Amino acid sequence: MMQTTEIRIEGMSCEGCVKNISSVLAALPGVCAAEVSLEKASADVEFDPAQIDRAALCAAIEDAGFDAS
Repeated sequence: MMQTTEIRIEGMSCEGCVKNISSVLAALPGVCAAEVSLEKASADVEFDPAQIDRAALCAAIEDAGFDAS
């Protein structure tokens, strides 16, 4: 069963950042959909908790150079 979580992201400054984070999240196993918003400074991520957890999602965003919580 899929879960959805909102992750707060600091450090995004443009649509290039949004595309970068979207690509990082989409490449992760278990991620079904990711909607990243520059205006809200967040990402809504739909994922399979049997394959990945919220901490791993945040870690992937932080590895891309942003702060995630």
